[in-house]
Amino acid sequence: MLKPLKTVWGEFIRPMVQRPRRLQVAALCYRDSDKGRKVLVVTSRGTGRWIIPKGWPMRGKGSAEAALVEAWEEAGVRRGETQKDPLGQYRYFKTKSMGWPQPVETLVFPVKVKELADEFPEAHERNRKWVSPEEAANLVHEPELKELLRAF
Repeated sequence: MLKPLKTVWGEFIRPMVQRPRRLQVAALCYRDSDKGRKVLVVTSRGTGRWIIPKGWPMRGKGSAEAALVEAWEEAGVRRGETQKDPLGQYRYFKTKSMGWPQPVETLVFPVKVKELADEFPEAHERNRKWVSPEEAANLVHEPELKELLRAF
């Protein structure tokens, strides 16, 4: 009896009620020095947890370009270099106020930071800091992002 119910749920009901994944783009901002590679993490505006800059795709911009815009707005990356193809991706659930958790797939673009500004659009809403990829992996919550950071 349990197997037919699982089949009905998995093949018919769940696909009808499950919300499709939305797409976001993220910037894995980094710099290399004599002391090794460092990545830039920022706090989220809502919960204050550590994340990498990310946001929704932008009309008229490619995914890598949109990731650069997010790096500027959220972390103050005035000048950075990226590539057309993402480094990887991770999934998480975004919960908006008064709503159900929305499944999100996030494409991650590496951004080599050339210049960092003190004043940027969200400077008064976020904290930022440079950490090793391993420390960044320990700070973020999303398991797939942790793996991506450790591999970086």
